[in-house]
Amino acid sequence: MRYGGMGVHMPKHVFTPIKGRIERWVLDSNLLSNRLGDPTEREILTHIAPEGLDMIEQGGELPVLIYLAPFTSSGPARAGWKAFAETLPQRHERLVKSGEMKPAVLVMPDTFTTLGGNQFVDSPVLGKWSSWLSQALKPAIISRYSTNGKFALVGKSSGGYGALVNAMLQPGEWDGVACHSGDMGFETMFLPTFPETLTHVGKFGGAPEYVEHIRNAERMSGPDFHSLMICAMAASYDPRKPSDANPLGIVLPLESKTAEVHEEAWSKWLSFDPLTMVEHKHEALRQLSALFIDCGGQDQYHIQYGSRRFVSRLLKLDINHAWEEFAGTHSGIDYRLDLSFAFLSENLS
Repeated sequence: MRYGGMGVHMPKHVFTPIKGRIERWVLDSNLLSNRLGDPTEREILTHIAPEGLDMIEQGGELPVLIYLAPFTSSGPARAGWKAFAETLPQRHERLVKSGEMKPAVLVMPDTFTTLGGNQFVDSPVLGKWSSWLSQALKPAIISRYSTNGKFALVGKSSGGYGALVNAMLQPGEWDGVACHSGDMGFETMFLPTFPETLTHVGKFGGAPEYVEHIRNAERMSGPDFHSLMICAMAASYDPRKPSDANPLGIVLPLESKTAEVHEEAWSKWLSFDPLTMVEHKHEALRQLSALFIDCGGQDQYHIQYGSRRFVSRLLKLDINHAWEEFAGTHSGIDYRLDLSFAFLSENLS
């Protein structure tokens, strides 16, 4: 395709209409009570391809794929129209129609938070998202759809992280995991960015003041996205008791003047690093029917280094998994879902 006769090649847009069934419903749970004041009532989108509907009509049952969104995104957004892109329902129907994957119930929940995203762990600041996945969302899906009892979590970046760590945090609850460029190797991911974050956040006094500024700002600047993400990580991995000066309990693991790392606080972050978790929670991964991990060799957040270490540990522990390091970065990798959707549906059907 060319634009304006100038010889500029444009990416392909998918025009294919959805022929299966998309449903929207709402799930309310006190598990999502949080200090941010975010709603506990969340929209859930589900999609079933025509072939899956036929199977259900004939008494069949389908596996469930729950898509966990990356930072600054959410499940419903991935079902919406976007220029030069393919929605998740379009992808699902294409893969099923071509025979590349078996039909499933594809679930796309709204998991966005005021801090810009979600790590899918339990936190008093953001809500008990890990518990919500297994204790609220999963039962609600079972009550609404004809499932075969097999559930998988799949996601990219923070969503991939959430998929992987929830397999370890909630043993026996999940049957499959696909982790695309999921956060791991916190020392190479986060530590190098801390001084820059501290400098930006320090303009407003500290993390509490910065978050309050963002909540009242009319727009965000470039540095805000990463700084807010780091604040969300602190809220997820090391939430503190609230106080009048810090009602959310968000504290960066750094000395404000020297950027020295507070070892006790940083150790709490590291306890949520998959590289740490796998050492004492790997038996939960052994229970999985399907474990898929991939990462781009040029990931701009340096996740490839943590991924290589994690996979090396899986090999030594003799835990069955599929691993691919592909040529690419952290961006523009939705096409990798073709592989994980097929892998999960094959192993869980």
